[in-house]
Amino acid sequence: MSGTQGTIRLHPNDNVVVALEDIPAGTQLVGITDVLQQLVPQGHKIASNPIAEGRNVIRYGQIIGQATRDIALGEHVHVHNLGMGEHTQDYGFSSQCETLAALTNARTFQGYRRADGRAGTRNYLGILTSVNCAGSVARFIAEAAEKSGLLDAFPNIDGVVPIVHSSGCGMSGKDEGYATLFRTLSGYAQHPNFGGILLVGLGCEVMQIDDLVGRRQIRADSALRYMTIQAEGGTRKTIERGLEELRGIAEIANRAQRTPVPVSEITVGMQCGGSDGYSGITANPALGYASDLLVRHGGTTILSETSEIYGAEHLLTRRAVSAEVGDKLVARVRWWEDYCARNGGELDNNPSPGNKRGGLTTILEKSLGAVAKSGSAPLTDVYLFAEKIDKHGFVFMDSPGFDPCSVTGQVASGANLIVFTTGRGSVSGYKPSPCIKLATNSEMYRRLSEDMDLNCGDIVTDGVSIEDKGRELFELIIRVASGEQTKSEALGFGGAEFVPWQIGAVM
Repeated sequence: MSGTQGTIRLHPNDNVVVALEDIPAGTQLVGITDVLQQLVPQGHKIASNPIAEGRNVIRYGQIIGQATRDIALGEHVHVHNLGMGEHTQDYGFSSQCETLAALTNARTFQGYRRADGRAGTRNYLGILTSVNCAGSVARFIAEAAEKSGLLDAFPNIDGVVPIVHSSGCGMSGKDEGYATLFRTLSGYAQHPNFGGILLVGLGCEVMQIDDLVGRRQIRADSALRYMTIQAEGGTRKTIERGLEELRGIAEIANRAQRTPVPVSEITVGMQCGGSDGYSGITANPALGYASDLLVRHGGTTILSETSEIYGAEHLLTRRAVSAEVGDKLVARVRWWEDYCARNGGELDNNPSPGNKRGGLTTILEKSLGAVAKSGSAPLTDVYLFAEKIDKHGFVFMDSPGFDPCSVTGQVASGANLIVFTTGRGSVSGYKPSPCIKLATNSEMYRRLSEDMDLNCGDIVTDGVSIEDKGRELFELIIRVASGEQTKSEALGFGGAEFVPWQIGAVM
């Protein structure tokens, strides 16, 4: 990267620079012969060379679209003169797969070692519902537990979390949508951040409790109970029985103690939302550096949001450990192309209005910045939404770009901590996994300081290196995994962000 007079060039081959502050009309920039004819907002692009209509616009050394008309030197480059075009790339399977050197200094965090061998960063009790029809009763049980002071005798438990959603019935019992919801609920039931689970259904839904429980032992610690409202005899009786079952589960969960656990047991779900022109410059590459550090310690990081790596997937396939893994990622991209075609959507209808106000113009540009979260580690494997992660290292999990839905899948897959970068601002949390919020720019960090955990804008404003910020984030990840509260946890977020991916017809 190189910068001058309030702008930055991210790659020597780029034909645009990025404004690091609002640059008013009439400004004469170094290297640009004409004064700016219009204000260029912070995070937006300025042509550093004349770009003829139909020619590629280059940022990060990669194509982000084509000029829809002639663009003059020094002109603001955005939706009025930049659009999507041909973006076919060479997937080059495994051609840039380089193993990162393992770090031998054995780092640990204070975590909860579970009976199945996994480790948790929190110790919640979960009230998990099979269907929307049980949602209110699950919340009534959680409220009754709080009012009764049930947890007063169990100091090692972080709280009771009702996990409710809008699906579970009015759906096929044998299609892709059913399988996706089944994986999601099963993943939460077994999640290491839950010390115990109460599973509540209505009784007549498609997603039957008996099918979820099956003949297998869902939890190795036996801290799972289940019931249906219809079998219990209605709301009041279900609440009463629920409190009894929660007490029994709490007695098991309270035995858990934080003990030293290798950081290789941390699994981080990586997300970005409300992105801006700084996302790919500051917070995302800092998270990528921290991701590489965690992987070098034997840990796991998950990149997702398939619709928001579209057009940049070649950067991941080139890092795949094998052609088979690269093919799995391409197969998910092809699935998305078909999914959008079937449902009248377009993968290139991104970025959102907020993204555009922040300076992002095309999905290619947004995707290139999003992929920066993945660092440089090899792509170990590719998973379906909510599929259990069974390998260490950097992996990809298929999901929509809708943040609560994507995080839901990552948590179901085993993420015991979330790191979320944002440029426009985001207020959310994802119980049972703590969420660290990274601000991409200092102005937003100051404005939303009560919601942001770490400012990455100082990479631009104060010259902090991406490597130093990545190391700072890595240490924060260890502290949060050990019990330090994030801003979203302190504010009480996490009770409304469980959003399973609803695929297929609602009947």
